[in-house]
Amino acid sequence: MLLKNENNNAIEVNNLVKNYRGSIKALDGLTFSIRSGTIYGLLGPNGAGKSTTVKILTTLSRPDSGEANVLGIDVLLQPNKVRRVIGCVSQKSGVCYDSTGRENLILQGQLYEMGGKYLHDRVDELLNIFKLEEAANRSTLTYSGGMLRKLDIAMGIIHNPQILFLDEPTTGLDPEARSILWEIISNLSKKEKVTILLTSHYLDEIDRLADRVAIIDQGKVIVEGSPRELKEELAGDIIKIELRKNYSNSIFHVEDVLKKQEGIIEVKNKSKELQLQVSRGSSILPNILQVLQSLSIDVVSVEIIPPSLDVVYLKYTGKRIES
Repeated sequence: MLLKNENNNAIEVNNLVKNYRGSIKALDGLTFSIRSGTIYGLLGPNGAGKSTTVKILTTLSRPDSGEANVLGIDVLLQPNKVRRVIGCVSQKSGVCYDSTGRENLILQGQLYEMGGKYLHDRVDELLNIFKLEEAANRSTLTYSGGMLRKLDIAMGIIHNPQILFLDEPTTGLDPEARSILWEIISNLSKKEKVTILLTSHYLDEIDRLADRVAIIDQGKVIVEGSPRELKEELAGDIIKIELRKNYSNSIFHVEDVLKKQEGIIEVKNKSKELQLQVSRGSSILPNILQVLQSLSIDVVSVEIIPPSLDVVYLKYTGKRIES
């Protein structure tokens, strides 16, 4: 049976506080909500509180104070009911290395009281989705890191959960394996309508997958929004213009003229390149090129660069995230 919260939020977290050893504050009033059927990213460095949040929402830990609901179910009062409707893939693999991939999936299904033809059909379906058919009957000791993570996720959704928690799912994987997992995660949300809470310290991963993202630091949400919204708040785009030669004698005059144009926030000269911070890159570019042409400045190439999550993170936390 599908469970739904009346306001269409799959997860609601309100003012969670969690201390370790009395003085280490892992969560400090954490508050956010996640709409059903979306991917929500928690972005932050190690120690920001991401894994602690997942542990509380998956009933593996209790907060010192605060509230958390999953599909309208109180996580603290009804943990067994919560476990029925969620799946979780933690940083540490849950794969049994003494068994084959197929055996791992069957065992996981049996833990959810699945059995018979239904379970075996579901196992075959997941082996196909995750492209593990050829390795299904091999010991998982022979699996690559990417294959193990795919099996981990398959085990996490064996029982068709409505919500999936992915805690740093691609850490340590090579770019090709990460790209494959990104496609799988995206399809789970778009095609299967699974609500996903994704924690990561990879900026490109959050930017690629998340519908909304919360940047957290020292156990609290610093800023929240869609990746696009957060980047647009940085006052526009960067325009990089490669020049045919170094106009060192006249470049300061060019900078002065450009700075007077509407929508240009900052101009930087880097040898044979101009770098402009502008309010709206695509709409202001024709005017910039016209100004350069009037000043007899030859342009080789132009690139419009939207603000990055790295810059967003730097703005709100005062530091760069190690990605």
